Amino acid sequence: MSLKPFKNIGIGVAFSPNLKANLFEAARLAVFFNSKLFLIHVGEASTDKKTMLKLILKSFEKDNLNFEVVFKTGKPVDVILSTSEEKNIDLLILGALKREGFLKYYVGSIARKITRQAKCSILLLIKPSVERVPCKHIVVNGLKEPKTEQTITLAFYVAEKLHAEKITIVEEINREAVSVKVDDDKSLRRATIAKERIKLRENSRIKEIIKHIPETYTKNKLIKLQPIFGKQGYSIGHYAQISRADLLVMNAPKKMRFWDRLFPHDIEHILTELPTDLLILQ
Repeated sequence: MSLKPFKNIGIGVAFSPNLKANLFEAARLAVFFNSKLFLIHVGEASTDKKTMLKLILKSFEKDNLNFEVVFKTGKPVDVILSTSEEKNIDLLILGALKREGFLKYYVGSIARKITRQAKCSILLLIKPSVERVPCKHIVVNGLKEPKTEQTITLAFYVAEKLHAEKITIVEEINREAVSVKVDDDKSLRRATIAKERIKLRENSRIKEIIKHIPETYTKNKLIKLQPIFGKQGYSIGHYAQISRADLLVMNAPKKMRFWDRLFPHDIEHILTELPTDLLILQ
């Protein structure tokens, strides 16, 4: 695994009321990960805009923040995706939207299109803040997939850089994995034993992954393994919400097929109602 997975960080910049909070979040992450920050503005360049951006980021001069402003006209989705490729961006930061009258967040149409099409990792922020809110608890998926080992390793890397104290690895298990019909005490016992065996097997698989992660990232971390029987995507999102996680880390979805656009799956459940900040790793 690369010890510096996020060499270049990008963020779409709109001159909105959230501008300062978004820039502060992005700048802090660039400093934590020792990355170059690209501010992507969809629109014409102007001296006023450049001055305002420099003024907002002035407090990060002491941290040697390395940043570049990119001005480009066109459709927001096309501009952000093309700039991300041109500048070799590894992590793209996007904002979530708040539902009117509710303390719930979701991904708007532009951010959703970018999330589905981007070739880099995506960080969706639900409540950007000028003052840093410490990241204490990270939840990461432990799906049995080829990408999962890298995702878990990077989650530990992120936890180390953000000084998070706790990581929970959630293994979502399809209910159909327990193929015992429960209709009496005997079948209930069989189902319970089958569930326990699956949990032990899943925990053993995750422990093996953790063994391969450099100790630099695992030491002094509270590590919890959490097998859950339920719907993929929905279960981990719900768990992240009830456990008050500060960050949810997921594998990027496989290439979108026609049916995936019709029927929500995995990450689509989470994008519909974000439980917390979401990092989708490519």
